[in-house]
Amino acid sequence: MPNQKVYMKGNEALAYGALESGLNAYFAYPITPSSEIPETLAREFGNKKYPKYKCFIQSSSELEAISMVLGAASTGALTMTATSGPGFSLKQEGLSYAAGMELPFLIVDICRAGPGLGNLGPEQSDYFQATKGGGHGNYRLFVLAPASVQEMATLPKVGFDLAFKYRNPVLILGDAFTGQLKEDVEFPTWETQDYDVSSWAVGNSKGRGPHILNSMELDYEKHYEHIGRIFKKYKTAEEKEVLYEEYLTEDAEVVIIAFGIVSRIARSVVNTLRKKGIRVGLFRPITLWPFPSRALQKLSSEGKRFLDVELNTGQMIEDVRLAVGSGVTIDFLGRWGGIIPTEREIEREVHRLEVAAV
Repeated sequence: MPNQKVYMKGNEALAYGALESGLNAYFAYPITPSSEIPETLAREFGNKKYPKYKCFIQSSSELEAISMVLGAASTGALTMTATSGPGFSLKQEGLSYAAGMELPFLIVDICRAGPGLGNLGPEQSDYFQATKGGGHGNYRLFVLAPASVQEMATLPKVGFDLAFKYRNPVLILGDAFTGQLKEDVEFPTWETQDYDVSSWAVGNSKGRGPHILNSMELDYEKHYEHIGRIFKKYKTAEEKEVLYEEYLTEDAEVVIIAFGIVSRIARSVVNTLRKKGIRVGLFRPITLWPFPSRALQKLSSEGKRFLDVELNTGQMIEDVRLAVGSGVTIDFLGRWGGIIPTEREIEREVHRLEVAAV
């Protein structure tokens, strides 16, 4: 499969991207619209092309799945789980434990409409839960937002690298549209990496003392030091691990800010309006955490106006406002319930901003 184009769904591409990255174990409770991920991984279990892929378990619940992930990740295995909004909610306690235990693994959330059971249409309304921490305590997840089937294939490798570099869970935040979208995808040739886990992983303890992975420390001073060290790790990540894309922003008077599938629509809008002589650009965060605040701040200092477009009632816009500061115009276009904004709707908003600026 590497270095050849294959036509497949985003969910399938993500599963194969994890396998090409050296996935060892997968645990999950199936839920629409992420079901093609476990279906693909179940079908490929035992395939000699993926010799490191040793374990696939369909759990009986989301709680069971995230607990299995914690156990496997404790051994240093490349471990992954996938779900959608309701299941992601159920995994929050386990994610808080994992961050406290400093466990590296990959979790995928293919967002659907909420709250509650909502419906099966695409939304980006898990943004708060993903970027602010849905569980208790002081912790963060790295959050990667793919905008294409190609990125669904390549971001698992980025995610595993981040997870083991910082010993922290990494979330790939997709949506129902991207998960079901079919496009040509090309898998790079990756050398599956053996991450050094010797200093912390459990098991293989012969000749050394025990490794204890625990999120509970009853000594207040020790817990203070532990969280302080994790916090310092997050600050380093905020400096070094920010990913984003700028498209025709240099001379833009209006910059559309969007992530995931919405950024694809926004990019088409930019191309259409540029042909009409309208100076508009696109800013796309790829890491939703760490959020690319400094890059946005730089654009705001150039006097640009911003249009934030999301599949929710307004969540990322809070981080946008924090990044650009007061006195900067930020308009919002939101769609929810599985409804995606059209190019025409976004174009109308851009035109309105231009008229308002005159």
